[in-house]
Amino acid sequence: MAEALKTHEVIPDVVDTVPAAVAKVSYPSGVNVEIGKELTPTQVKDQPTVDWNADDSSFYTLCMTDPDAPSRKEPKFREWHHWLVTNIPGKDVSKGVVLSAYIGSGPPPDTGLHRYVFLVYKQPGKLDFDEKRLTNSSGDGRNNFSIKKFAQKYNLGNPIAGNMYQAAFDDYVPILYKQLGG
Repeated sequence: MAEALKTHEVIPDVVDTVPAAVAKVSYPSGVNVEIGKELTPTQVKDQPTVDWNADDSSFYTLCMTDPDAPSRKEPKFREWHHWLVTNIPGKDVSKGVVLSAYIGSGPPPDTGLHRYVFLVYKQPGKLDFDEKRLTNSSGDGRNNFSIKKFAQKYNLGNPIAGNMYQAAFDDYVPILYKQLGG
């Protein structure tokens, strides 16, 4: 995993340290995330299940972020976070606190492949988060996010698991933009 994340420049663009384990990410469309694999926005439009080696008595934070907004060549909105769930008991994401509801990939036309990075952090305990809660119909406040800074703010340490895929524009993206009010 270390080499794959370095090859795709997730290190240092998103995090400084390679997560120790791979998070298993499976979409309802039947596709599984494999580091660096290209998927389509249509395949990843619905919230996936994410699995990692969790301690049932601990709390975790899960993030999905795109460091390539609006493009990898000009990432002036780096990072655009697609999903942020905190206080996950064990690995039961459905029981976590959703700070930002899941939004699938929506790379603009003609911007090439974007990287979509999943990171899991083990929290030092149950935490209070002061970020605005975002629905899946809101793109407000999702750009210029930094999972590094978020992790520092809440003393999350380094990610314990991660994964990533790449995606480019397809016919689903305009539908997603409409959902986001754009």
